[in-house]
Formats: sequence, structure tokens, C-alpha cells
Amino acid sequence: MRFRAVLLATALTVLPATVLTVLPAAPAAAANILANPGFESGLNGWTCPSDAQAVSAPVHGGARALRATPQGSDFARCQQVVTVRPGTTYQLSAWVQGDYVFLGATGTGVSASTWGAPGGQWGQLKTSFTTGAGVTSVTIHLNGWYGQGPYLADDVVLDGPGGTPDTQAPTTPGNLTVGGATSSSLSLSWNASTDDVGVTRYEVSRDNAAPVAVTGTSHQATGLAAATTYRFKVRACDAAGNCSPYGSEASGTTTAGGGGGGGLPKRVLVGYLHASFANGSGYVRMSDVPDAWDVINLAFGEPTSVTSGDIRFRQCPAAECPNVESEADFIAAIRAKQATGKKVLISIGGQNGQVQLTTAAARDKFVESVGAIIDRYGLDGLDIDFEGHSLHLDPGDTNLASPTTPVVVNLIAALKRLKSRYGARFTLTMAPETFFVQLGYQFYGPGPNGAADSRAASYLPVIHAMRDDLTLLHVQDYNSGPIRGLDDQYHTMGGHDFHVAMTDMLLAGFPIMGDAANRFPPLRQDQVAIGLPASVNAGNGFTTVAEVQKALDCLTKGSNCGTYRPRGVYPDLRGLMAWSINWDRFNGTEFSRSHRAYLDRLG
Repeated sequence: MRFRAVLLATALTVLPATVLTVLPAAPAAAANILANPGFESGLNGWTCPSDAQAVSAPVHGGARALRATPQGSDFARCQQVVTVRPGTTYQLSAWVQGDYVFLGATGTGVSASTWGAPGGQWGQLKTSFTTGAGVTSVTIHLNGWYGQGPYLADDVVLDGPGGTPDTQAPTTPGNLTVGGATSSSLSLSWNASTDDVGVTRYEVSRDNAAPVAVTGTSHQATGLAAATTYRFKVRACDAAGNCSPYGSEASGTTTAGGGGGGGLPKRVLVGYLHASFANGSGYVRMSDVPDAWDVINLAFGEPTSVTSGDIRFRQCPAAECPNVESEADFIAAIRAKQATGKKVLISIGGQNGQVQLTTAAARDKFVESVGAIIDRYGLDGLDIDFEGHSLHLDPGDTNLASPTTPVVVNLIAALKRLKSRYGARFTLTMAPETFFVQLGYQFYGPGPNGAADSRAASYLPVIHAMRDDLTLLHVQDYNSGPIRGLDDQYHTMGGHDFHVAMTDMLLAGFPIMGDAANRFPPLRQDQVAIGLPASVNAGNGFTTVAEVQKALDCLTKGSNCGTYRPRGVYPDLRGLMAWSINWDRFNGTEFSRSHRAYLDRLG
């Protein structure tokens, strides 16, 4: 959670490395269905960033090559959409130069990626993929890595048969019905399109928002607000992307009650208070925390050793924080905040607090020691901010609902015991990084070949197991590498599209590693907040007030959206989290003042 650089090595561990062959220059000779593969016609046929160009030297073959330079958090991706045939294997290659160069293909069921670091001489990258049934197009891409200098590419080859465009749309499905109401869900069903043999998916739109794709003729709309009426419509689409007109709308109303929320207001600001350390932002006494913050997470409780499970919390030492209050004043200030409706939690972990509950003894000690902290200070609950190597998934641990890795199983058991101990008043929040959550769309643990990072998406089984007891999940939308969204495009931190894409994954759900049979179900809207740095000093990926509120407009109203269109409109999105209250004060309270006012207007 504390500021730290994103390590390129960590980002690369989730990509299986491919051998880079460095050979003398030779012309590409394979069959090729790419347009302008050698960039002889400039950038025609390719979509590239504005500073990309076709250069005359150095080249691998012909007269030109691609040169592009990553800028800031952008990694200078050039890409081309290609028509392909279903059920066909394709070979993809390119000649490249540069410190880090990536080559890959994405599409429905297709995710091929390789990389290399050939430096100043030409080296060839190679990978392959097989299209699934009904797949008629893929996107081929080349890119560098931010902060790593320019890259060159030439003689890109996609070897395989081209496809024949299909422009005939299916017929419109009929007889949409909505029923099965609960306080947070509705059940939909409809008649299949009359030419259902050509249909690969149905798309369900709620309240005219961007549609959700489903494979059958029924859909469970989840994450809805209680006692609210929703309108739905459905269309049929084929593999070529041709979609029928939407059929007639049908509406349904959720029942009253439900929703949870731990006694919090409808919109919340969550902030971390540097209670046990100072890091340049200045110490803030509990009594001086502005009223704008609804949830105050005390950072941090940390273990006596990585595997002990024994969590300790102490106030910042006076030598480090000269203005620290006495423990009695600290506890009195907590009571005063709680009297006004605020929640005060102990946050466990952080960047330096690695917690691995590898044994039953560590699990039990975790429950005992965390309970002792909650009781000593009269806290409302617990925030889990496990980072680094606290969680991972063992090989073969692939079932979201039935994890087997000890550090995951023991954490779930410990949280359930704490929830049982404190009952309905217990507030539980989590602040994982995108690497541990949204990356699960592509990678889950070490993966089928054991080549990926075992920590990838390892928070998902914990979130899933605790979803009925979870008050808030506020994923850290910062200190993150590029993450692939539900649009199968990579999104980078710092702009509104990143927050929309990452939040949409939590509220629409997603198949883990693309497996529809192992799906992370959507959370309720009231369980989700967006995690952000409070200032440019607080973490990589700072997002301006205007961009944050643009993301909130898109998610809660369906307006002011950028290139990413969410799968639904989420009017009950809970709010925002910030690292941290201290960094916000250091920055003149811009975050809390601006976003508190926005959330209050949102209602």
C-alpha cells in the first residue's frame, strides 16, 4: 500500500517466456495474411500511437520498419485486426529490436503473448495460437514497455488462411421474461433466435447500458439495488460480430431489504491513517481526521514474523512522530469518531507486513491477536491489505469455490471466525492490488504449465468465500501494470478508462483464465469502492479529480464514458478509497474535499 515502484520483473513473470532467436537478417518468406506487414506503406493497416513512425533505418527487410517509443504509463502498442478462420492454427512472428518488445494476439478465446530483449540487433519473436469454433477475427499487437526506451519491428508474419467476411445477422430472439426477484437479482429468459445454429452469444442490455454477453437463453442479473425497477432487452450475435436488432423490452423489480453495508452511508470515502509510522507526509492525530472520511483504516497491524500469525499494532513512536497523542487520547478520539457514525478498522499487512498463515497454529494466533487489537482499541472491524508474497496458489489449485492452498484456506477460516465472534457489527474490507484480482481474467496461480506467477489472482478465492460477509472491496487501482479488461484490451493506470474497466470486472464478473465454468461472480454494487492515491506523492497511477469523476459518471450514470463501455450501469457503487488521509492533508485535502462533494451530489 505504501508508495513503491512497480517492478518490471514482476509484471513479466505472468508471461511465459519464449526463446528469442538472434540471426543474420533474412527476408520473411512464410505465407502472410497481415496487411502492410513490413511497414513499407507507412503505418497503413495498423493502429498505433501518435508518435509511432515508419523509419528507413535500421530495417530488417525492405525499405522501412516500425519505430515506437513508450511514453509515461503508455507502452506504445501498434495493432491490427485480422480476419481468420475458426478452428485453425496460426503461426505469428516478427523481427524486433529494443530493450523489451512484446508480440501477441488477442480475441475470443485467443491469448497468445511472447516477449524478448534483443537490444540493438534484430531478433525474431515467435508464438502461435488456435482459433476456437466461431472465431473469425483476432487482434495482432506489438508493443514495448513503459520507461524502457523505443522499440523497432519489421517483417511481421501471420501464417495461415484468411477468412471470408460474414455480414448476415441472426434473427431477433423473442418472448423475453423477467422474474425470480430477490433484493439484489432478477432472472431473465427468452426464446432462441430462429437461426440459433449461427448464434454464438446473446447480449443482454440493462437500462440501455452496454450489453453483457451470455451463451444460453437465460441470464441472472446480479448486483442490483433493492426495491428498484430495471428494464432489459436482448439481441443475438454470431461469430463474425453481426448482431440482430434488440427485441422488445421487459422489466422487473427487485424486492425490498438486503444490501448489507455495515451501517455505512450510501456513499463512502475510505482513508488509511498512518497510525504506526511516518513516511514524509506528516503524522495526523485521530482527532484531526476530517469528517469527510467515513471509514478510517489504521495502518498497519504487522506480524512478529512472516509465518507467525501473531499480529501487533503500536502507535507511531514519538521519535518518529513528535506530535503523536497518548494512547488514552487516541482511544478517546476513536470513540468520538464512532459516535458520529464513522467506522475505525485495523488494517493488516501493507507493503512491509507479509502475512502467511501456513499452519493451523498461525491461523489461530491470527484470530487471537487481531481480536486483541480490536478489543483493546474498541474497533469496528478489520481491513485485509495483504501484499507481496502473503498469498499464492499452489499448482492444481484452480477451483475458485474450493481452494486447497494452506495460506488461502487458513485466511478464509480466520476471517470467518472473526466474523462469527463479532457478529453483524463486524466491518470487513479488503484492499488487494489488481495483480491479485483482475489479473485472474488471464492468469490464476501458476497456470496449467506452471510458468506464471503463483500469486496471480490469489485474492479471488478469499473474496469469493467472504462475499456474504464482505462490507467493501476497494482494489488498489494504482501501482499496477497494464491489465486486460473484459473488452480484451489492455488498460493502463492513471486515466478514467482504467478505473471503469477494473471496476466493471468486479460488478459484471468474469471467467477465470477465460474458463466459463470457473467464473468469479459479480459483487453487489454497495460492496465496491475504487482505490486511488490521494496525491502524486502517494503512489504510481495518480488520477486527477476530473478523471476520477469522469469514471464515476460512466459507472453510476452511463454518461461521460471513454473508449471502454461497462457491461452495465451501477448507480449504487459505494464510493472511493484513498491512500491515504495523511497524503491527502499533505496535498491540501484536494481528494477528500472534491470527492466528498461529488459523492454527496450523486446521492
